[in-house]
Amino acid sequence: MEKIALNSEDSSVNVNHGEETKGLLISNGNGHTSANGAPVGGDATGGGYAPVTPPLVRASYPERETWTRQMDFIMSCVGFAVGLGNVWRFPYLCYKNGGGVFLIPYIIIGLLGGIPVFFLEIALGQFMKAGGINVWNIAPLFKGLGYSSMVIVFFCNTYYIMVLAWGFYYFIKSFSATLPWATCKNSWNSVDCIEFFRHDECHNGTIGNATFGNMTCEELANGRSPIIEFWENNVLNISEGLEYPGVMNWEVTLCLLATWVIVYFCVWKGVKSTGKIVYFTATFPYVVLIILLIRGVTLPGAYEGILYYLRPDWSKLTSAQVWIDAGTQIFFSYAIGLGALTALGSYNRFNNDCYKDALLLALINSGTSFFAGFVVFSILGFMAAEQGVHISQVAESGPGLAFIAYPKAVTLMPVSPLWAALFFFMLLLLGLDSQFVGVEGFITGILDLYPGKYYQRYRREIAVAICCALCFIIDLSMVTQGGMYVFQLFDYYSASGMTLLWQAFWECVVVAWVYGADRFMDDIARMIGYQPFPWIKWCWSVITPLVCMGIFFFHLVNYKPLTYNKTYVYPWWGEAVGWVLALSSMLCIPTTVVYKMFRAKGTFRERWDHLSKPVWGGHHLEYMSEDTDIKNLASLTPNSEDNKVKIFESVI
Repeated sequence: MEKIALNSEDSSVNVNHGEETKGLLISNGNGHTSANGAPVGGDATGGGYAPVTPPLVRASYPERETWTRQMDFIMSCVGFAVGLGNVWRFPYLCYKNGGGVFLIPYIIIGLLGGIPVFFLEIALGQFMKAGGINVWNIAPLFKGLGYSSMVIVFFCNTYYIMVLAWGFYYFIKSFSATLPWATCKNSWNSVDCIEFFRHDECHNGTIGNATFGNMTCEELANGRSPIIEFWENNVLNISEGLEYPGVMNWEVTLCLLATWVIVYFCVWKGVKSTGKIVYFTATFPYVVLIILLIRGVTLPGAYEGILYYLRPDWSKLTSAQVWIDAGTQIFFSYAIGLGALTALGSYNRFNNDCYKDALLLALINSGTSFFAGFVVFSILGFMAAEQGVHISQVAESGPGLAFIAYPKAVTLMPVSPLWAALFFFMLLLLGLDSQFVGVEGFITGILDLYPGKYYQRYRREIAVAICCALCFIIDLSMVTQGGMYVFQLFDYYSASGMTLLWQAFWECVVVAWVYGADRFMDDIARMIGYQPFPWIKWCWSVITPLVCMGIFFFHLVNYKPLTYNKTYVYPWWGEAVGWVLALSSMLCIPTTVVYKMFRAKGTFRERWDHLSKPVWGGHHLEYMSEDTDIKNLASLTPNSEDNKVKIFESVI
């Protein structure tokens, strides 16, 4: 479908194709203005010339892509939102915060905060047909929200892939008869390395001074596991601190390069190819999870592990930390505030039922987290039983689960290389689709800024190559001996709970109070054919902003300086770098508002009114005024106040 623009010397209807400076700024029933605020048409008193019928000018660049099938969109969202956090973070939080009781605050905050913002981002992308930046043409004054999301997702793309590089390294090392982290006979092992600790016998008071393999229980307690030494001495080769970067690990660097090459070829052709790849990367992890669950529940100690996962502790409901953990996990898990969901939604058909899609995707996301808990804790229960220790001593979250706890568990299983390869392959796929959809969201947002003027062949491929290369160069700082400290800086500050909560708060405020919650609900009804349940509007307007700000200030008040392994404290300049990473996205919003207001002309009220008016795109004229003959717009007598064109005040 070709987009058209009607132009003449004296009267014009300009259709925005993604650039704020080339659009139709539609006012609320008071005629219409161009994107720079000037009235369309001449002065009514300046007459003397006849109306000119303009020629139809066809756009010289292609229209926006759409998904080949709607299932492509569903699978892409599943691949992006369902990631490593569902497997390595949620089960641990559930165990830590009262077992099954944790589901109560998790579901409540999901309904009041997670799902409304999740739906908002998808619906906004579908309605505006734009990526993370231009989608805020709905309220141009707050376009800083788009720049903020691009900064956050760029940082995420930069450091998140390191987990995939480490997983890829472990995956390759799994193809050996004896797993390299199972023995103490390697060059990276120290003299304190011990393969088997015999905790169960050493913890028995009657044999506290017994010896095992020429070592006393006291000496065994000071030993180091070969799994930890493989991770710290070989994979990380970790230095004493951030101030000692050291040398690069070339094996991990090659794994990192290979992972970026895979991401590039998954993304370079756009959603037509990405939508096909996710059918495998989003579904196969479920196959592996089911296989691991079947294996896990057949192991001794699995039942006790699952009981610890689910056993309710009702007293936890009175703890503020439990509710904060639930809220933080919801916003992390749903991938809110990154602009990627908006980009994915922008490739939907205008009349797609994004409301049902959002509810289905939220259910899949949370259901996956809950299901993964059974897999993780059946394995951890087995490991605790084998070592004769309490499950609290083996329960881990984050990289500790992926690269220490689980590798330790597979060394205790028969045919351990098979289970190690399966686990790390699942880890790769879980992270890979999240990674390339994140890159897709960033590229979409950037390219939408220059849809036609700078169009050239292969521009997408070039843009993706530049993005991947730039991220890879930054990642080189994370494959050095001090790389883990750099990784933690990015993880703790750049895409932390505070930045995502800040982003979600302003998204709700802008849509509900600047553009109008009722107005946007009408817009959604125009797209999907019916009004969503009213609680969505109430959440956008009041409840979700309050939830976001409550958790935000809790994080701020309880802020603790970053440490590594609870022992190394970051230097002041390292912490300063972290805050620069955090503020680089958060300050985009107020800075853009101040800049735009300062550059505009008129009184404060006039500036606000002008800058908060939406800039509509060509598809709005096509879909939202089907009963209006667009050719008749040019036949109106110019210079007449009565003939200023009003396309739509809202979509209904």
